[in-house]
Amino acid sequence: MNEELTMPVTENYDENSIQVLEGLEAVRKRPGMYIGSTGERGLHHLVYEIVDNSIDEALAGYCDKILVELLDDGIVRVTDNGRGIPVGINPQKGIPTVTVVFTILHAGGKFGGSGYKVSGGLHGVGASVVNALSSWLEVEVSNGEHIYKQRYENGNIVNDLEIIGDTTETGTRVTFKPDPTIFTDTTRYDFDILLQRLREQAFLNAGIRVVLKDCRSDAEEPDREEDLHFEGGIKSYVEFLLSKTKKDRLNSDVIYLSGSQGDSVAEIALLWSTGYDTKIMSFANTIHTIDGGTHEQGFKTSLARVVNKYGRNFKFLKDNDNNLKADDINEGLIAVVSVKLTDAQFESQTKAKLGNTSIGTLVNNIVSDKLMQYLEENPAEAKIILDKSIASSNAREAAQKARDMQRSKSGIGGKTRMPEKLKDCISDDPTKTEIFIVEGDSAGGSAVEGRNSTYQAILPLWGKMLNVEKARVDKVYGNDKLTPVVVALGTGIAENFDINKLRYDKIVIMADADVDGSHIRTLLLTFFFRYMPQLIETGHIYLAQPPLYRVAKGKKYYDAFTDEERDAYIEQLGGNVDIQRYKGLGEMNPEQLWETTLDPEHRTLLKVTMADAEIADQTFTMLMGEEVEPRRKFIEENAIFATDLDI
Repeated sequence: MNEELTMPVTENYDENSIQVLEGLEAVRKRPGMYIGSTGERGLHHLVYEIVDNSIDEALAGYCDKILVELLDDGIVRVTDNGRGIPVGINPQKGIPTVTVVFTILHAGGKFGGSGYKVSGGLHGVGASVVNALSSWLEVEVSNGEHIYKQRYENGNIVNDLEIIGDTTETGTRVTFKPDPTIFTDTTRYDFDILLQRLREQAFLNAGIRVVLKDCRSDAEEPDREEDLHFEGGIKSYVEFLLSKTKKDRLNSDVIYLSGSQGDSVAEIALLWSTGYDTKIMSFANTIHTIDGGTHEQGFKTSLARVVNKYGRNFKFLKDNDNNLKADDINEGLIAVVSVKLTDAQFESQTKAKLGNTSIGTLVNNIVSDKLMQYLEENPAEAKIILDKSIASSNAREAAQKARDMQRSKSGIGGKTRMPEKLKDCISDDPTKTEIFIVEGDSAGGSAVEGRNSTYQAILPLWGKMLNVEKARVDKVYGNDKLTPVVVALGTGIAENFDINKLRYDKIVIMADADVDGSHIRTLLLTFFFRYMPQLIETGHIYLAQPPLYRVAKGKKYYDAFTDEERDAYIEQLGGNVDIQRYKGLGEMNPEQLWETTLDPEHRTLLKVTMADAEIADQTFTMLMGEEVEPRRKFIEENAIFATDLDI
């Protein structure tokens, strides 16, 4: 045996080498396996697990109100008026059932079928995981006669279950404090993140009331309370999602379809808007399946088939026309697909994707039968849907022609011809290079002279570019302001995007620190967000931060990025100073531009992130979209906070 491939044995490997984690130790040892992460996402997941148990009571018909309260020190209290977790002695374990639920993994009323027919819970680990990851947790159960209470610390029982009072009511109250030694980033809950999830639950369970209260002494909005109650169910949800897009509706009303098979139930609500984006939200037992699954795929497949069949039956599509693609039909679509079933098969404890094949068949059949019936009974509505889909198909074909034409213009012998104004770098290692997209030829000239040409490329842009929020994809391809950016980066856009072809590691937007510069940054960010979101998701987009002032006295000078910094430097230099106000990047000479904005040792770059894609989507739509009223309202409400106006 080759000695270089062997390692000296320093410890015995025997029966004593295998560690067995007892009880909830496994959860505390590997929390990410159970809640996804120990960051902000995992922290909020603790609340979802407890609320989901209350939702299960609502699905069973025994609960119609859930109260979630945010208390000081990261503490959360969840109260419902369900039946209350059983307090009798569990025959298998010989301890109270509520104790079993909170201290033993894979224990709950979701396995045998008698406790819950339909449940968001899968593994029966939710309550015990929350207990394991909390510094302490207290559960109070009202069973119509007595109030029972038990306390746990770090997942361990502190005292026996005890009666603390009498009552005629029923329900469960869980109060817990996340363990800061596990959630080291933060134990502070974000009200709006919780609100989004709880609003979903209220929409998905028509008639239930979910109340979220902020009782923290340092809350941003003291005593903030949201009362979530929607009799319209997922039809109301679609209306809500439409309002968030700031687009007009095309259908006169939300289309609602539903059906059942055995213990499985599916309901679908859908509507088309004047927008171009698709929003399909799927849920299984009220759990948001963010990665879809059989129910969502069944909906998409059947929707495309029904619309094409109707289009041919009623001559919207000629015999020699190709079928409409799913993307054509889905343009502007807002849909919610909600299924409730026994023995839901999720991919993991975080329940991102549903795998039950039978529910996909049920959804497929509902859409095939009932949507076709709806279209035949509502020809005016059907015409709106077909006209929208056909217009999308025509735009897609026009975009394809524009792409092909652009390729033929930019490619010679299979090699891409770079934009004329691009001053490329010497290195061709895409992990070490960066490109600065610069506003104007003047600034571009200074940047070219001041850069390190080994790894820094400069692409000057001139004039205002296309606002892609108001344009269809066929208008984006071939646009003379955007094409140089697309060609220089090398990735392609939209469905042709390939991040493996990216030519630069950092893409830096470098615009003036004024209103025009802000507009250009916003237009570029809108373009990246809509057509190259992977660049933002993978951390390749940056904003340069050029200084506003140079404060100098003799040979000594400082660059200031804010008025406050400027004043501090004036005081530091003892007054009587020279102040240069940079009105634009073009006013800087190459040396100044290198020192302040290009030099990796001294520059300041802001990385553009997509921490909340849905909020970002709504913001871009509001600020850059066609609807004037939401933008006007935003300006009126926020004008008092505006600074550095260029007027």
